[in-house]
Amino acid sequence: QVQLVESGGGLVQPGGSLRLSCVASGRTRSIDAMGWYRQAPGKGRELVAGITFRDGPNYADSVKGRFTISRNNAENTLYLQMNNLKPEDTAVYYCNAHASFGPVEAPMESDYWGQGTQVTVSS
Repeated sequence: QVQLVESGGGLVQPGGSLRLSCVASGRTRSIDAMGWYRQAPGKGRELVAGITFRDGPNYADSVKGRFTISRNNAENTLYLQMNNLKPEDTAVYYCNAHASFGPVEAPMESDYWGQGTQVTVSS
């Protein structure tokens, strides 16, 4: 299994910044992609930013230029630096890890989720 624990959420005024962290434990060697998702009240869970072990990061259009996703493989930690926050960024943010187990020819795939951390942007 893979366990994910997020932290760093909180209340911030528009234009402020927050840095989210996600610490992965367990079978971290099996992780081949990680990302940040968010879910606002009344809305579905959407991808904010993602990164794989081979490719560079990708971002939702709404956060490009403001958010930066990064990872520290040695620490098994994923980060999301959020700058110039807007009220529409208010949501519960979830860390996701995609893992592949077994042979490369026929892997078993699984997604793991953290417990979520609340980000509230309000005046």
